[in-house]
Amino acid sequence: MVKIIQKILLLLWRAWFYTLAAIPVITLFPILLLIASHKKGYPTLYWIARNIWSPFILFGMGFYVKTKFAKPLPEGTSYLLVANHASYMDPFVMFRVSKNPFVFVGKKEFVKVPLFGSIYKRAAILVDRSSSKSRWEVYGRANKILEQGRSVCIFPEVSYVDDTILLNPFKKGAFKLAIEHQIPIVPMTFLDCKRKFPWNPDYGFPGELRVETFPEIQPVKHMDDLLELQEETRDVILKGLNSDKKQRCQQAVAIEELKVKNI
Repeated sequence: MVKIIQKILLLLWRAWFYTLAAIPVITLFPILLLIASHKKGYPTLYWIARNIWSPFILFGMGFYVKTKFAKPLPEGTSYLLVANHASYMDPFVMFRVSKNPFVFVGKKEFVKVPLFGSIYKRAAILVDRSSSKSRWEVYGRANKILEQGRSVCIFPEVSYVDDTILLNPFKKGAFKLAIEHQIPIVPMTFLDCKRKFPWNPDYGFPGELRVETFPEIQPVKHMDDLLELQEETRDVILKGLNSDKKQRCQQAVAIEELKVKNI
Protein backbone atom coordinates (compact mmCIF):
# COMPACT_ATOMS: atom_id res chain seq x y z
CA MET A 1 0.00 0.00 0.00
CA VAL A 2 2.84 2.38 0.88
CA LYS A 3 4.52 1.76 -2.49
CA ILE A 4 1.27 2.48 -4.32
CA ILE A 5 0.86 5.79 -2.48
CA GLN A 6 4.49 6.69 -3.22
CA LYS A 7 3.99 5.94 -6.91
CA ILE A 8 0.84 8.07 -7.06
CA LEU A 9 2.62 10.96 -5.36
CA LEU A 10 5.54 10.66 -7.78
CA LEU A 11 3.20 10.74 -10.77
CA LEU A 12 1.40 13.80 -9.38
CA TRP A 13 4.76 15.48 -8.77
CA ARG A 14 5.84 14.79 -12.34
CA ALA A 15 2.54 16.09 -13.68
CA TRP A 16 3.01 19.23 -11.57
CA PHE A 17 6.25 19.86 -13.47
CA TYR A 18 4.39 20.20 -16.77
CA THR A 19 1.84 22.48 -15.13
CA LEU A 20 4.58 24.74 -13.78
CA ALA A 21 6.33 24.80 -17.15
CA ALA A 22 3.11 25.82 -18.91
CA ILE A 23 1.87 28.59 -16.58
CA PRO A 24 4.46 31.30 -17.46
CA VAL A 25 4.31 30.44 -21.17
CA ILE A 26 0.52 30.74 -21.26
CA THR A 27 0.42 33.84 -19.06
CA LEU A 28 3.15 35.72 -20.91
CA PHE A 29 2.61 34.26 -24.38
CA PRO A 30 1.75 37.47 -26.30
CA ILE A 31 4.74 39.29 -24.79
CA LEU A 32 7.08 36.34 -25.33
CA LEU A 33 6.04 35.91 -28.95
CA LEU A 34 6.52 39.60 -29.64
CA ILE A 35 9.99 39.57 -28.08
CA ALA A 36 10.99 36.32 -29.84
CA SER A 37 9.89 37.72 -33.19
CA HIS A 38 12.13 40.78 -32.87
CA LYS A 39 15.63 40.45 -34.33
CA LYS A 40 17.23 41.93 -31.22
CA GLY A 41 14.81 40.43 -28.71
CA TYR A 42 16.74 37.34 -27.66
CA PRO A 43 18.67 38.88 -24.72
CA THR A 44 15.34 39.95 -23.20
CA LEU A 45 13.81 36.55 -23.87
CA TYR A 46 16.80 34.91 -22.23
CA TRP A 47 16.49 37.16 -19.19
CA ILE A 48 12.86 36.09 -18.78
CA ALA A 49 13.77 32.43 -19.17
CA ARG A 50 16.59 32.69 -16.65
CA ASN A 51 15.01 34.93 -14.03
CA ILE A 52 11.30 34.09 -14.25
CA TRP A 53 10.57 30.80 -16.03
CA SER A 54 13.43 28.71 -14.67
CA PRO A 55 13.16 29.79 -10.98
CA PHE A 56 9.37 29.38 -11.14
CA ILE A 57 9.75 25.74 -12.20
CA LEU A 58 12.70 24.85 -9.97
CA PHE A 59 11.22 26.41 -6.83
CA GLY A 60 7.79 24.97 -7.59
CA MET A 61 9.28 21.49 -7.87
CA GLY A 62 11.24 21.88 -4.64
CA PHE A 63 14.64 22.25 -6.28
CA TYR A 64 17.44 24.77 -5.87
CA VAL A 65 20.65 25.01 -7.87
CA LYS A 66 24.10 25.14 -6.32
CA THR A 67 26.97 25.74 -8.75
CA LYS A 68 30.66 25.26 -8.05
CA PHE A 69 32.54 27.33 -10.62
CA ALA A 70 36.10 26.48 -11.59
CA LYS A 71 36.24 30.13 -12.68
CA PRO A 72 33.58 32.69 -13.65
CA LEU A 73 32.05 31.94 -17.04
CA PRO A 74 33.64 34.13 -19.73
CA GLU A 75 31.85 37.35 -20.59
CA GLY A 76 31.90 39.35 -23.81
CA THR A 77 32.88 36.38 -25.97
CA SER A 78 31.26 33.31 -27.48
CA TYR A 79 31.73 29.96 -25.81
CA LEU A 80 30.30 26.46 -25.95
CA LEU A 81 28.53 25.08 -22.87
CA VAL A 82 28.68 21.28 -22.76
CA ALA A 83 27.16 19.05 -20.07
CA ASN A 84 25.73 15.59 -19.45
CA HIS A 85 22.02 15.33 -20.15
CA ALA A 86 20.09 13.32 -17.57
CA SER A 87 16.74 15.03 -16.99
CA TYR A 88 14.01 17.34 -18.25
CA MET A 89 15.28 19.66 -15.53
CA ASP A 90 18.66 20.18 -17.22
CA PRO A 91 17.76 23.19 -19.41
CA PHE A 92 16.33 25.08 -16.44
CA VAL A 93 19.42 24.32 -14.40
CA MET A 94 21.60 25.55 -17.28
CA PHE A 95 19.70 28.85 -17.34
CA ARG A 96 20.60 29.37 -13.70
CA VAL A 97 24.27 28.51 -14.26
CA SER A 98 24.92 31.10 -16.97
CA LYS A 99 24.06 34.78 -16.60
CA ASN A 100 25.36 35.33 -20.12
CA PRO A 101 22.82 34.59 -22.88
CA PHE A 102 23.31 31.42 -24.89
CA VAL A 103 21.21 29.55 -27.45
CA PHE A 104 20.24 25.90 -27.05
CA VAL A 105 20.62 23.30 -29.76
CA GLY A 106 17.38 21.40 -29.19
CA LYS A 107 15.03 18.79 -30.59
CA LYS A 108 12.77 19.87 -33.45
CA GLU A 109 9.88 17.87 -31.95
CA PHE A 110 9.27 20.57 -29.32
CA VAL A 111 7.97 22.87 -32.07
CA LYS A 112 4.74 20.83 -31.95
CA VAL A 113 4.05 21.84 -28.33
CA PRO A 114 1.14 24.35 -28.37
CA LEU A 115 2.15 27.98 -27.72
CA PHE A 116 5.63 27.04 -26.50
CA GLY A 117 6.57 25.76 -29.95
CA SER A 118 5.93 29.17 -31.51
CA ILE A 119 8.53 30.72 -29.21
CA TYR A 120 10.90 27.78 -29.18
CA LYS A 121 11.41 27.71 -32.96
CA ARG A 122 12.45 31.38 -32.86
CA ALA A 123 14.75 31.03 -29.86
CA ALA A 124 16.60 27.71 -30.36
CA ILE A 125 18.69 26.00 -33.01
CA LEU A 126 16.46 23.12 -34.06
CA VAL A 127 17.67 19.68 -35.04
CA ASP A 128 15.82 16.57 -36.22
CA ARG A 129 18.00 13.77 -34.85
CA SER A 130 16.58 11.29 -37.38
CA SER A 131 17.64 13.44 -40.34
CA SER A 132 21.27 13.75 -41.42
CA LYS A 133 20.29 16.81 -43.49
CA SER A 134 18.82 18.50 -40.41
CA ARG A 135 21.94 17.73 -38.37
CA TRP A 136 24.06 19.27 -41.10
CA GLU A 137 21.88 22.41 -41.23
CA VAL A 138 22.53 22.95 -37.52
CA TYR A 139 26.02 24.13 -38.41
CA GLY A 140 24.70 26.92 -40.60
CA ARG A 141 22.27 28.17 -37.96
CA ALA A 142 24.86 27.87 -35.20
CA ASN A 143 27.37 29.76 -37.32
CA LYS A 144 24.99 32.72 -37.54
CA ILE A 145 24.49 32.70 -33.76
CA LEU A 146 28.22 32.64 -33.10
CA GLU A 147 28.84 35.39 -35.65
CA GLN A 148 26.45 37.55 -33.59
CA GLY A 149 28.71 37.06 -30.57
CA ARG A 150 26.32 34.76 -28.70
CA SER A 151 27.15 31.44 -27.11
CA VAL A 152 25.74 27.98 -27.74
CA CYS A 153 24.72 25.20 -25.34
CA ILE A 154 24.76 21.58 -26.48
CA PHE A 155 24.10 18.32 -24.63
CA PRO A 156 26.32 16.20 -26.92
CA GLU A 157 25.52 12.62 -25.89
CA VAL A 158 24.45 10.39 -28.78
CA SER A 159 21.50 9.23 -26.68
CA TYR A 160 20.40 10.12 -23.18
CA VAL A 161 17.05 8.59 -22.17
CA ASP A 162 18.58 5.31 -20.94
CA ASP A 163 19.05 5.76 -17.20
CA THR A 164 21.28 2.66 -16.99
CA ILE A 165 24.10 4.54 -18.76
CA LEU A 166 26.15 7.00 -16.74
CA LEU A 167 27.46 8.97 -19.74
CA ASN A 168 26.99 8.08 -23.41
CA PRO A 169 29.61 8.70 -26.11
CA PHE A 170 29.51 12.21 -27.59
CA LYS A 171 28.47 13.35 -31.05
CA LYS A 172 30.96 15.35 -33.12
CA GLY A 173 28.84 18.39 -33.96
CA ALA A 174 29.63 20.55 -30.95
CA PHE A 175 33.34 20.07 -31.39
CA LYS A 176 33.26 20.88 -35.10
CA LEU A 177 31.70 24.22 -34.14
CA ALA A 178 34.33 24.84 -31.49
CA ILE A 179 37.18 24.16 -33.91
CA GLU A 180 35.66 26.06 -36.84
CA HIS A 181 35.03 29.19 -34.76
CA GLN A 182 37.88 28.67 -32.28
CA ILE A 183 35.61 29.19 -29.29
CA PRO A 184 36.42 27.80 -25.83
CA ILE A 185 34.46 24.86 -24.45
CA VAL A 186 33.14 25.07 -20.89
CA PRO A 187 32.50 21.49 -19.68
CA MET A 188 30.30 20.92 -16.66
CA THR A 189 28.64 18.09 -14.78
CA PHE A 190 25.06 17.98 -13.53
CA LEU A 191 25.49 15.84 -10.44
CA ASP A 192 21.96 15.31 -9.13
CA CYS A 193 19.38 15.56 -11.92
CA LYS A 194 19.73 11.92 -12.98
CA ARG A 195 18.82 10.73 -9.47
CA LYS A 196 16.31 13.39 -8.42
CA PHE A 197 14.35 13.90 -11.65
CA PRO A 198 15.32 11.09 -14.06
CA TRP A 199 13.74 10.19 -17.39
CA ASN A 200 12.12 7.27 -15.58
CA PRO A 201 9.09 8.63 -13.67
CA ASP A 202 9.19 5.84 -11.08
CA TYR A 203 11.57 7.58 -8.68
CA GLY A 204 13.02 10.95 -7.74
CA PHE A 205 12.84 13.54 -4.98
CA PRO A 206 13.27 17.32 -4.53
CA GLY A 207 16.28 19.10 -3.09
CA GLU A 208 19.65 20.47 -4.15
CA LEU A 209 20.76 20.21 -7.78
CA ARG A 210 24.54 20.55 -7.87
CA VAL A 211 26.54 21.69 -10.88
CA GLU A 212 30.31 21.71 -11.20
CA THR A 213 32.04 23.62 -13.99
CA PHE A 214 35.58 22.99 -15.15
CA PRO A 215 38.30 25.16 -16.70
CA GLU A 216 37.80 26.12 -20.33
CA ILE A 217 39.14 23.76 -22.95
CA GLN A 218 40.69 25.62 -25.84
CA PRO A 219 39.81 24.09 -29.21
CA VAL A 220 42.46 22.41 -31.31
CA LYS A 221 43.53 24.11 -34.54
CA HIS A 222 42.70 21.36 -37.02
CA MET A 223 39.70 19.12 -37.71
CA ASP A 224 42.06 16.14 -37.77
CA ASP A 225 42.26 16.47 -33.97
CA LEU A 226 38.48 16.62 -33.47
CA LEU A 227 38.22 13.20 -31.82
CA GLU A 228 40.92 14.16 -29.36
CA LEU A 229 38.98 17.29 -28.36
CA GLN A 230 35.75 15.31 -28.14
CA GLU A 231 37.25 12.66 -25.88
CA GLU A 232 39.07 15.21 -23.73
CA THR A 233 35.79 17.00 -23.03
CA ARG A 234 33.92 13.78 -22.30
CA ASP A 235 36.71 12.59 -19.99
CA VAL A 236 36.48 15.81 -17.97
CA ILE A 237 32.73 15.43 -17.52
CA LEU A 238 32.97 11.71 -16.74
CA LYS A 239 35.70 12.35 -14.18
CA GLY A 240 33.46 14.95 -12.55
CA LEU A 241 30.65 12.41 -12.28
CA ASN A 242 32.89 9.69 -10.87
CA SER A 243 34.54 11.98 -8.32
CA ASP A 244 31.21 13.10 -6.84
CA LYS A 245 31.24 12.15 -3.16
CA LYS A 246 27.47 11.64 -3.09
CA GLN A 247 27.49 9.47 -6.25
CA ARG A 248 23.95 10.52 -7.15
CA CYS A 249 24.20 9.61 -10.84
CA GLN A 250 25.66 6.21 -9.99
CA GLN A 251 22.75 5.64 -7.60
CA ALA A 252 20.31 6.33 -10.43
CA VAL A 253 22.12 3.88 -12.70
CA ALA A 254 22.04 1.19 -9.99
CA ILE A 255 18.29 1.69 -9.39
CA GLU A 256 17.53 1.43 -13.08
CA GLU A 257 19.75 -1.61 -13.60
CA LEU A 258 18.01 -3.37 -10.70
CA LYS A 259 14.63 -2.55 -12.20
CA VAL A 260 15.68 -3.98 -15.59
CA LYS A 261 16.89 -7.21 -13.96
CA ASN A 262 13.58 -7.64 -12.14
CA ILE A 263 11.45 -7.25 -15.27
